[in-house]
Amino acid sequence: MLATLTVSPLLRLAVLRHAVPTGTPSRTGCDACGAAVGLTRPWPALGPTGRCGRCRARVGPPPGTVEAAVVAAVALLALVGPSGGGLPALAWWLAWTVPAVLVDLTVHRLPDRLTLPAAAGTWLLLGAAALAAAEAGPWLRAVAAGAGLALFFATTTLLLGRRGFGLGDAKLALGVGALLGWYGWSVLLLGLLLAFGLSALVSVGLLIARRARWSTHLPFGPFLLLGTVGARLLIL
Repeated sequence: MLATLTVSPLLRLAVLRHAVPTGTPSRTGCDACGAAVGLTRPWPALGPTGRCGRCRARVGPPPGTVEAAVVAAVALLALVGPSGGGLPALAWWLAWTVPAVLVDLTVHRLPDRLTLPAAAGTWLLLGAAALAAAEAGPWLRAVAAGAGLALFFATTTLLLGRRGFGLGDAKLALGVGALLGWYGWSVLLLGLLLAFGLSALVSVGLLIARRARWSTHLPFGPFLLLGTVGARLLIL
């Protein structure tokens, strides 16, 4: 409950700021009435209802979504525990990736201001864990996995254009690969299989329901998040 009350407004503000089309300035307030929204501004917009404090229009992500994500993240961290020394890195990565994924679901982009700090902090915290354990092997594997996965995603962008993954996915992969690679190459493979498998299932479901076409581009950030979390849970 404390984590939800403390962290959720910050994450909701991050989504509100960055859930805008590429090349558009960050949002600073309510689209309907122009009321400013921030940590020192009208609080209802950063609460679970996500409503402007002046005109009551919806601001930012749908009501309750951020709070539900925070509760799920806290439950995940409690289940994982301190095993393997990667808990601080996982907590850091989730704090940045959850709002990034919510932005991706809204406007189909992963902002650098969320993905790059997620990756940098993850690499540093895993490095600190390796130093504390006096064992460099897991960290070197994590770095190789993060860099290799990011290079793979970036290559598809360069070769396939819009049919490949976006550069935002490549930057998110820096942290994804490091987190999964820390626990082994098999865990990295498991996470990727989960991500691609979930993406395929959702795509087929949308096609059957006629909610999407073969040319429809689904954001891949949410599936990377779910694949990473799923793989981590399966190795408990």
